[in-house]
Amino acid sequence: MIGPALDIDTVRAFVLVADLRSFTRAAEAMETSQAAVSLKLKRLEERLDCRLLERTPRQVRLSGHGGVFLPAARQLLDTHDRALTGLAGRPPARLKLGISDHVAGPELPSLLGRMNAHDPTLVLEIRVAASNELIGLHDRGDLDAVIVRRGDGRADGEKLLAEPFGWYASPAFRHMPGEPLRLASLAAPCGIRAMALNALDGAGLAWTEVFVGGGVLALGAAVTAGLAVAALARRVAPPGSVEVGAEFGLPLLPEVDIMLHARLADRRSRDMVKTLSAAFRSLAA
Repeated sequence: MIGPALDIDTVRAFVLVADLRSFTRAAEAMETSQAAVSLKLKRLEERLDCRLLERTPRQVRLSGHGGVFLPAARQLLDTHDRALTGLAGRPPARLKLGISDHVAGPELPSLLGRMNAHDPTLVLEIRVAASNELIGLHDRGDLDAVIVRRGDGRADGEKLLAEPFGWYASPAFRHMPGEPLRLASLAAPCGIRAMALNALDGAGLAWTEVFVGGGVLALGAAVTAGLAVAALARRVAPPGSVEVGAEFGLPLLPEVDIMLHARLADRRSRDMVKTLSAAFRSLAA
């Protein structure tokens, strides 16, 4: 006999824990307690008569059975959501999301994958740009939600994480004492550029801007090519680059708060943003 049907919310809890590698983050995304998520997973494992997750105090990972069940769980949620969308007879829901250039790091593809796995029928519009530009678009109602650097003295929004920043350069880059620091940055009015220049000026250090990029990808290319030093979040610094602040006697850079601003009318968009927020918080772990 097949036995009782699987509970959709329980399966969704399993997929979230598997994606976020955290009971705490899954609970945040589902707006429930960690204990409630743990109970759902316990019941699911009892229903399937196998262990789906291996749990230690510091790590959550899929078991062998969990790895086999995960694609089927995703398909079940997909079929469920598509059935509800079809019954509603409405066009697919759409989420317009902005992510700051300094925030959208190498995890972006995996984050998009998690979002699609959470709700494959939700149409995503993603815009990557400067924080101040995205805030303006959000304030005008052109974006439903934005994940940006805290700035301009705004007290609203939800803090997702505090991002460490440092001075990054290629290992081949050479800076001679007494010479102006060769600097790469994004174009003004980038807030990270202003933060870096204020720190250098406050420390009485000479600098010269030798590269202005149109995005963090271009900035990372300049760093990798050995053109200059750039102020970057550790998470988005290009592979192979090194933090050179102490070596070159550069001032410490403050952590930058990453904030979520959202105005979401429908449940599916709210659920999606909760999942994305939990994923961003997991980056700070």
